[in-house]
Amino acid sequence: MSTATAPVIPTSAQRTRPHPTELGSERLSDPAYQAYVILRTAFVLAPILFGVDKFFNWMTFWPKYLWVGFSNFLHVSPQHFMYGVGVIETLAGVLVLLLPRIAPYVVAGWLGGIVTDLIVKSAAVGGHTHVYWDIALRDFGLMLAALALARLAATFAPRRLFSSTANGRRP
Repeated sequence: MSTATAPVIPTSAQRTRPHPTELGSERLSDPAYQAYVILRTAFVLAPILFGVDKFFNWMTFWPKYLWVGFSNFLHVSPQHFMYGVGVIETLAGVLVLLLPRIAPYVVAGWLGGIVTDLIVKSAAVGGHTHVYWDIALRDFGLMLAALALARLAATFAPRRLFSSTANGRRP
């Protein structure tokens, strides 16, 4: 009869992970921290780059993705509406840089609005031409990634904006 025991798998409460404010190879080798850095970098750079491009239309002609009802409701041209979108997207990227615990929720809400716009536009057109279901699905995935960033930021982002203690930990 064998006396071998099954390996003990620590629960999440028993796992030790370096405190988010610690620097060093231990933190950098943590896969969860790596995921946080990748997502945060992406959600800082992408909104800023795409936001700036709303003013220049280098990547694509952005107004084509806008349902005409939105710009008509505000009595502005689709391109002027996109200027506003560009400002908001650029600010969202800067917010993720400065407030990584809060801003990903703002970005997720913004992406939810984009998904809604693409669904409304595609449903209004109907058929299989000039529809953006694929882009809506991609942006839905980005929205989920923004929510994942928000959850990772709860562990890894500095808490200094939310605490008055010197070491940055909540009381």
